[in-house]
Amino acid sequence: MTTDSRHRVVVTGAGNLTALGNDWPTFRAALAAGRSAVKRMPGWDQVVALNCALGAPLDLELPPSYTRKVLRSMGRTAQLGTRATELALQDAGLVDNPVITSGRTGLAYGSATGSPDALLEFVSTLTSDDARALKATSYIRGMSHTAAVNIAVHFHVRGRLLTTSSACTASSQAIGFGYETIRYGLQDVMIVGGADELTVAHSGVFDALFATSRKTMPTSTPRPFDRDRDGLVLGEGASTLILESLNHARERNATILAEVVGFATNTDGAHITQPDQDTQARCLSMALASAGLTSADIGYVSAHGTATDTGDVSESWATHRTLGPVPVSSLKGHLGHTLGACGGIEAWAAIMMLREGWFAPTLNLANPDTACAPLDYLTGAGREIRTDCVMSNNFAFGGINTSLIFRRWEA
Repeated sequence: MTTDSRHRVVVTGAGNLTALGNDWPTFRAALAAGRSAVKRMPGWDQVVALNCALGAPLDLELPPSYTRKVLRSMGRTAQLGTRATELALQDAGLVDNPVITSGRTGLAYGSATGSPDALLEFVSTLTSDDARALKATSYIRGMSHTAAVNIAVHFHVRGRLLTTSSACTASSQAIGFGYETIRYGLQDVMIVGGADELTVAHSGVFDALFATSRKTMPTSTPRPFDRDRDGLVLGEGASTLILESLNHARERNATILAEVVGFATNTDGAHITQPDQDTQARCLSMALASAGLTSADIGYVSAHGTATDTGDVSESWATHRTLGPVPVSSLKGHLGHTLGACGGIEAWAAIMMLREGWFAPTLNLANPDTACAPLDYLTGAGREIRTDCVMSNNFAFGGINTSLIFRRWEA
């Protein structure tokens, strides 16, 4: 593989919708203040057999340009992804730039599912022998790649379109596949990320798997890597990053946030819901190899850290086997698990913390579980760390593993 600058990949823009704010100063202040987005969800405690009544929702405010006609094919998941992409293009200075519609810009975007409300229209038809609930856009709003195609149509993207509906690794795979697409010279720009909305059905699925927290105090859960953790809490959000070849970014004098230098993804091939430490560790090692780095080069790891029993243990040991006692934290104590959006939000936060030299702690982590590996878990007020490279890891049901590495950009 060539290493000349035409194939180096940089991040030039970011757009995020989170329950703790949509811009870095607001988001960073919430992390530093130890603010949790988790709250009791109205009406959830009335749902029969639902054990988790907590969630981390966000307030979505769309500008007037999102008319009824524009929104016709968009459920909430697609709305989140499209708005985050609009913010990212603005941040990158690419709004109305002809490269977006030239065919030299591609799109890689994912979600765990489409919008469940649209799926109800299908269910109604199946259970009532009455098709009147079906709308012309029912499938478009409910399909797993609804965010990707709505973004492509909204911004008239005409390059490659890759959909990554891989649950918790949807946006991290999208970032990685976008990186590889530019790395091999197939596109100049890639719009990458993921989005997912929060519904009681999403929580119910994880509840049925005994994976959700049953605590009742929103400020005490989830607790990644803590001995008293009892499961995850779901959130919602969207994250879009703009990737460009270094040459393209330089030609237009773009602001560069960071360089993407490594990516790997693999699958356990062993169990649908139980992680495999060996293949997780192999994924992290593959990412290091792809970046031409050693374990000593990684100064911080953004962990998946869902606060599930086996997930935290397996991930921590895979990380320790590959990197040793590296500084590590998870944002899910602050935001809950945003499913298909988490990899993007966490990558963005890791990049911004890398630029600033301050790294957030894991909220609610008071007593690291001795069953987890002896990593350098960030707690309390976070920590100032001077490093040139950070790693962001995510793991999904089905045994899907991803690892991304970002390098500090020095102009």
